[in-house]
Amino acid sequence: MAPANSNRALYALWGLFWLLMIVVAVEDERQNHFIAWWEPLVWEGSSCIVATFWLALQRRVSKRWDEHLDHPRRWFGKHLAWLPLIILGFVSAAYGMRHAVYALVGRTYQHAPWGSVFVYESVKLLLFTSLWVCIIFGFASFARWQQERERLLALQKHLAESQLAQLKAQLQPHFLFNSLNTISALMQVDVPRADRLLTRLADLLRSSLQAGARQMTSLREELQLLELYAQIMEERFAGRVTLSWNIADDALEAAVPTMLLQPVLENAFKHGVERSRVPVSIRIDAIQRDDLLHVTIHNSGATLAAAHGSGIGLRNCRERLDLIYGKRASLDLVQDGDGVAARLTLPRSPE
Repeated sequence: MAPANSNRALYALWGLFWLLMIVVAVEDERQNHFIAWWEPLVWEGSSCIVATFWLALQRRVSKRWDEHLDHPRRWFGKHLAWLPLIILGFVSAAYGMRHAVYALVGRTYQHAPWGSVFVYESVKLLLFTSLWVCIIFGFASFARWQQERERLLALQKHLAESQLAQLKAQLQPHFLFNSLNTISALMQVDVPRADRLLTRLADLLRSSLQAGARQMTSLREELQLLELYAQIMEERFAGRVTLSWNIADDALEAAVPTMLLQPVLENAFKHGVERSRVPVSIRIDAIQRDDLLHVTIHNSGATLAAAHGSGIGLRNCRERLDLIYGKRASLDLVQDGDGVAARLTLPRSPE
């Protein structure tokens, strides 16, 4: 509850309280033929006006005391220190208004001796003020808690964004170094192929830099980057790997974290193609079902024991998923037939 909303709720409760007090006073005196109908209105109305003035003054002045909300004894002490002034001001103003109204209609306002009035009003105002100071403390404390909560959520969001930026910064050099090592190895045996790879790497880096400015992208754009990477790896492992893509049309516009799939596909090449002596097939599937996006990257020629690791790529992917989606997303490696499948499940949106 924002401070403005807190004040509105407090004033609404204040208004309902005084409306109830006036209705009760009028109803109590309705059968008393010695009291005019307007007199209870004057008594409670004058009390309401003066008390409302003090409430408005308190809300204005007490803002400087809200820094003591964490120390209730100090906060209450500063408010109750006003009690003698409140009693004196209330009795003078409220009774003065009543005398003035009665004088306007040609009557005299009768009340107990002033000593008795001050004792009676002091006890009443002590109870009344204590009650409302407690209520005000509750509203002020809740508003402060809401502000601190919003500040904490904003801080957590900024921290998560910083962590995501750091993870992406780790992933991109990691990918770049691996690609350059691939090109370096080919330079010793096949310069034309290395040149083609270098050209495709430049295209991939250009596209990834453009996409990297965003935390999220569509699966369609993510797959375009993934295809550029796959072309580089197919060129390197020519004759040793075949790729197939099975992407459902309704999944193409699903939102995914930028550069999330490349480390997963890289893992399939590293643990499937590089370590296999026979040709390997890699299949990329994507479907949308029950408001969830399911992406599977399957490679033959590997076992889970060999493929299951904690490399920087997959570790960072899991950390990014946890920061963006919490526990609603998952990335699992499972044994699947003659190979290993990386199964990625994402909700439709991070919200």
